[in-house]
Amino acid sequence: MLQKNLPSTLSFKEIAAKASLAFVINLLCAGDAVAHTAEGGFVLLLPTDIYIASGVLAVALTVAMLIVLPDSFVSLSFKNKRLWRATNLQVLPVRPHHLSSLLSALFLFWLIYIGLEGPRDPLANPLPLTVWTLWWIAFVTVQGLFGNLWRWVNPWSGPVWCFQALFGRSMRLRYPAWLGHWVGVGAFLALVGFVLADPAPTDPARLARVVAAYWAVTFFGLILYGPRWGHRADGASMMLWLYGKVGLFARRGAHLRLGLNGWQLVSLRSVPFGVAVLCLLILGSGIFDGLNETFWWLDQLGLNPLEFPGRSAVIWQTLIGLVLTNLAVVGLFAMALWLGLRLGRSQMPLRRALCLFAPTVLPIALGYHVAHYFTSFLVQAQYALAAATDPWARGQDLLGLGTFYVSTGFFNTQDSVRVLWLCQAGSVVIGHVVALLLAHAVALRHVETRVALTQVPVAIFMIFCTFFGLWLLASPRGF
Repeated sequence: MLQKNLPSTLSFKEIAAKASLAFVINLLCAGDAVAHTAEGGFVLLLPTDIYIASGVLAVALTVAMLIVLPDSFVSLSFKNKRLWRATNLQVLPVRPHHLSSLLSALFLFWLIYIGLEGPRDPLANPLPLTVWTLWWIAFVTVQGLFGNLWRWVNPWSGPVWCFQALFGRSMRLRYPAWLGHWVGVGAFLALVGFVLADPAPTDPARLARVVAAYWAVTFFGLILYGPRWGHRADGASMMLWLYGKVGLFARRGAHLRLGLNGWQLVSLRSVPFGVAVLCLLILGSGIFDGLNETFWWLDQLGLNPLEFPGRSAVIWQTLIGLVLTNLAVVGLFAMALWLGLRLGRSQMPLRRALCLFAPTVLPIALGYHVAHYFTSFLVQAQYALAAATDPWARGQDLLGLGTFYVSTGFFNTQDSVRVLWLCQAGSVVIGHVVALLLAHAVALRHVETRVALTQVPVAIFMIFCTFFGLWLLASPRGF
């Protein structure tokens, strides 16, 4: 269908090749400049087939090692070590995380105000840069790598504590049990849909209204239903809680503990079914986030990637693609689990297997999140720093940085691009290796017979995800 909009002499591969060449020439001719980068990666004219094959081989060799090595090796990999006793601060009149939450809420209110009244340029207004660069990209990564920091900076626990200290808890209602975690699952999908399908998710005023509405709904939900609203209906907090379970550090009792990423998930008995589905939706949404920008996807929509008509022209197509991709991921993972249980002759119900094994895909989602947004963060973090020193775009220099220029010089040479690609590819491969180890460790704890056989279909699913993730990183982008 793409050829209808282009001269008949050009094939799709020729279009992609010319677009890639033009992109690289543009990079080679660029110096330090005020530039903007797309959400995803960039076209890499490197031997990507070798990198993809190497990444898939690394994951496949990990599977082979799991078969050869004793089970004790996997179990020991996720042992945690006690570091030190956490300081008891309960004697203070205000809990420290409530105080930090209050400060976070005040900062968010200021961001909303500046989003409504400040500069209209998304690359100069602190609100879009804070939400999409510092929170959506950087904070999610830090949460997944190190542990649950969201408890300290979420903008609700402090204001809710203040409200209840003034007015009591007489307004508390019982959260409907029949809703389960599905409100939170819907909220997460709505958030991703806004990121991917909204015509202008970075417009400061538009984003300010969305952020204010989400904060207000969550605040009153916590007032009315208590912490259960945060655990079952706040999609953003549920996502961050799950990523926090992948982190290196966690508090257990009075002590801080350290272990390999994912060690907290091994100790979980299982998660509720709605949370298990959310784990798979996090992975599926991340995959579609990369897929919907590729030439291949635009070709399926019958669009010329070199004359993209804008996000407003593909709103419903994007939402449908998001839903279909997530259904495919959930369906394929469930099928892999079902085949594994049949091969291993396990009597475990499929629903229980999903609740046990779905969290093991979170390292894959985190690895792809880091890879997908890595180059975007390198550029947009510089805009965030510039906005911090001049939040009203009035030529101020609050941080004393002097004249500030955003640099994209690291895109200009093959050596620097190679380093960027290796960082991206490495995060994808490491995420899959950790996920394989994690799934095997969970199987050792909960599967009664033929553990290795039950994991073969799951391993195939993860190897396919590795190949697909690396292919997405190297694919030409249409917008």
